[in-house]
Amino acid sequence: MYSKSQILSVLSKVVHPEKGRDIVSLGMVAEIISAPEGISLVLTPDKSNDPFISSLKSTIVRNLKEAFGPDVGIAGIEVRPKVIVGKPGKKEEYLLPGIKNLIAVASGKGGVGKTTVAVNLAIALALKNYKVGLLDADVFGPSVPKMFDEENYRPEVKRENNIEVIIPLTKYGVKVLSPGFFVDPSDALIWRGPMASNFLKQLMSQGDWGDLDFLLFDLPPGTSDIHLTLVQEVAVTGAIIVSTPQDVALADAIKGISMFRSDKINVPVLGLVENMSWFTPAELPGNKYYIFGRDGGKKLAEKMGVQLLGQIPLVQGICESGDASRPVAFDNNTAGEAFRKLADEVITRVNIRNKEQEPTVKLKIKK
Repeated sequence: MYSKSQILSVLSKVVHPEKGRDIVSLGMVAEIISAPEGISLVLTPDKSNDPFISSLKSTIVRNLKEAFGPDVGIAGIEVRPKVIVGKPGKKEEYLLPGIKNLIAVASGKGGVGKTTVAVNLAIALALKNYKVGLLDADVFGPSVPKMFDEENYRPEVKRENNIEVIIPLTKYGVKVLSPGFFVDPSDALIWRGPMASNFLKQLMSQGDWGDLDFLLFDLPPGTSDIHLTLVQEVAVTGAIIVSTPQDVALADAIKGISMFRSDKINVPVLGLVENMSWFTPAELPGNKYYIFGRDGGKKLAEKMGVQLLGQIPLVQGICESGDASRPVAFDNNTAGEAFRKLADEVITRVNIRNKEQEPTVKLKIKK
């Protein structure tokens, strides 16, 4: 085995083509493990879509072989992009202390594909080696279990320090909790507002989330007690609004943006996702049919002064993948690529938000 100092010496000769400095001085080498099975490295670039990662990995392998011989074992080079932490400034805000960024995924109305976006965004972030959680806060109509093909999953509950801790489902690299895990799939959830809010609090506070880069909340459509409960209980890093290009959906999206931007709530809006932007038939993958209108989300984003995070096409594969419980973010097609690009844009906007804006604080209700 080789010492870390020997390996660092080799890596210090690997220069990032764009930055003109070596990866060690840039702080890109986060972890080095030298074991009998080989050398393992973790690289942390500033951005998840760094175009030079592939060439850097090739250069690292070549330099290690030149330094230690062609038979040197290289167990793997993991890429884990940096995330700027979006924690609040006061300790009393830390209901979820191990989570760097809390992201609300919301929509002004139902039927716009909010849960599809939330699930595929979570998986796309996990595919980029982030630690991700998804909390299904759509208490009255939880559909996350269906999309993960886990409608019959029942979480284990353990007891720690006289507190019951709920163990999330872990699938596709994402930790997941949903109200749907606690009821029969055919049963309707008939709860008054306080009951639903208390259940959401329980999933947040008693979930064994651990350390995460992102925890996404799939909120109910519209504006409700659940939204208020969320911003009262935790300091939300930012909100993502999902809409379709239709005028009726965009009108409701304006209400969602305005709610988060209101003086009392004051949660930064990271941007807008335009879902079902165009229809592309499987037999004509190069064709686009704007059946719900063209660029409605883009125009609204410009009007409201928010970022257009992505445009997700309406393709047969998204519906089929959702029904088959294999999210489309895995697929090497137009839709899968759209969600992976969306993840890149969300990472960028979160880092900009955390660098340039003050930490969010919880909503205080005066009694």
